[in-house]
Amino acid sequence: MKESILVLFGGQSSEHEVSLKSATTIINHMDTDKFEIYPVGITKEGKWLLYTGNNLDFTANRWQEVGIPAVLSPDATTKSLVVLKEEEPPVYIRIDKVFPVLHGRNGEDGTVQGLCKLAEIPFVGCGVLASAVSMDKAFTKIVVKEKGVPQADFVLVYEREMKNADQVVAKVEGAFGYPYFIKPANAGSSVGISKAHNKEELIAGILEALKHDTKVLIEETIIGREVETAVLGNGDVQVSGVGEILAAAEFYDFDAKYNNAESKTVVDANLDPVIKEQIRAYARDVFEAVEGKGISRIDFFVKEDGSIIFNEINTLPGFTSISMYPMLFNAAGIETRELVTKLLDFASL
Repeated sequence: MKESILVLFGGQSSEHEVSLKSATTIINHMDTDKFEIYPVGITKEGKWLLYTGNNLDFTANRWQEVGIPAVLSPDATTKSLVVLKEEEPPVYIRIDKVFPVLHGRNGEDGTVQGLCKLAEIPFVGCGVLASAVSMDKAFTKIVVKEKGVPQADFVLVYEREMKNADQVVAKVEGAFGYPYFIKPANAGSSVGISKAHNKEELIAGILEALKHDTKVLIEETIIGREVETAVLGNGDVQVSGVGEILAAAEFYDFDAKYNNAESKTVVDANLDPVIKEQIRAYARDVFEAVEGKGISRIDFFVKEDGSIIFNEINTLPGFTSISMYPMLFNAAGIETRELVTKLLDFASL
């Protein structure tokens, strides 16, 4: 008997379009002999729509126009997707598992995971706490510090503090020197990020980051190679090899990642094997520190002297044709179809 899988995609975050690409990849690699698929897109306004068409390219199939209103019920006794057709009684579709292919706010931060827990339906990926902690880059740093994993120094700036911008500048400049990386504490890995070389760029960068969150993380600049590794499983997890980002821009922001053809990824970074194994060990430590489950991509810098600096963890990483997560496991001998099946097998509460 097939398992009924609710795939959630889209969402209200700044990574809505990336989610459409990820969902397209995942759904087109799901084993239809094992799974009955119910794709539900969430519009930028927050409307939930069940797509029943045959075109499974969610970047082009007009799901927003042809979808049928449907919501996941929090009622644990029904464990169902409720389809709401006009002038007809609601239709309840039993759901066995949820695959939340949602990046960023309201998808990767514990909110939709909480809904799944209320409904008592197993879901792919990290739980409420792990998702929330990992989404907040500041709390991630606090948790990971307990594991002794090296990371960049940082300062936090809150929206309320910007009433006195000069005081904020003094606080940041007093912590460590320019240049700084500026990031919204709670946003996707590539959104709202800038680099500041002086006071004017610092203030502009903070204001840009505040468009995405009320808390801003300002980090010392680490000069090094950007590398990534992928984690799969619960408990005794599998860690992929180490890939490398060759960004066309000064840093790997949203545009460099998804719109610049000159940005490249390498699935087997040219690094000393000892350094690679240390990166993989640190990835396990980070995943364990946040109590991760199922899926994550964990990013690091490797400095010229070979030292390794933790950058961030993404609990629902991109799953597009150019995304490092599936590419790393493809390189490890796990094809995307098998990878998607494994992720669903690891679904839990």
